[in-house]
Amino acid sequence: MDERLRDHVESALGHRFRDPALLERALTHASLAAERAESNERMEFLGDAVLGLVVCESVYTRYPRLLEGEMTKIKSLVVSRHCCARVAKDLGLDAALATGKGMQAAGEVPMSLAAAAIESVIAAVYLDGGFEAAGRLIRRWFDPMIDEAASSGHQKNFKSFLQQYAQQSGNHPPAYRVLDEQGPDHAKCFKVAVEMGSRRFPACWGQAKKAAEQEAALAALRELGVLGTDGEVRLDPERTNGAPPHTESPARHAPQDV
Repeated sequence: MDERLRDHVESALGHRFRDPALLERALTHASLAAERAESNERMEFLGDAVLGLVVCESVYTRYPRLLEGEMTKIKSLVVSRHCCARVAKDLGLDAALATGKGMQAAGEVPMSLAAAAIESVIAAVYLDGGFEAAGRLIRRWFDPMIDEAASSGHQKNFKSFLQQYAQQSGNHPPAYRVLDEQGPDHAKCFKVAVEMGSRRFPACWGQAKKAAEQEAALAALRELGVLGTDGEVRLDPERTNGAPPHTESPARHAPQDV
């Protein structure tokens, strides 16, 4: 990487590297590296973990009233390939990524490579400046996306989705059972499980009965395999007709100090 390009990337990132070799490796695709270990693949692995932790912490602290399922939905959306690629392209990392001739001939950098670039660069910043430096940049880039996701009606009606699933797949309609209650009357928590016919899904806790029902519906959608890795519900009649058989799953532990 020549000095002019490095200066440009560092200015875009807002981080000056003490070890420029880290940045160069982060922006070297396996198609160009002499050996795969010299590419950005290992750094992508590390950067993915750092990104996930910082985003989870940011969602947790910025939105203290969100339930676990809602936080998971936001996190899945924000760290998705689409959002990571968007950040990478905004920073110009796609243009700075060093690739082999075959990749260069293909023209525009694919979304997957752009997403990998931001994760590997996050790892480079983490290794060069520590967790605080990486976290500062991640929050600057991804907090607006967190707020966008939180304010755009991400809190899906999982009970409605589960009802649709039952109709599409010919299952019994879901029934919600309160299994336990804890806490004083003014701050009671509820443990709810959803049943469809003879099948019971993992029980979940919520700070209100409706909230617990939403969490239970989300748990059922996960177990049924109709919740995508991006947090979106996939209702496909052909898929749902082949719903897997019931297997027992452990319920969540009761909340403490209620």
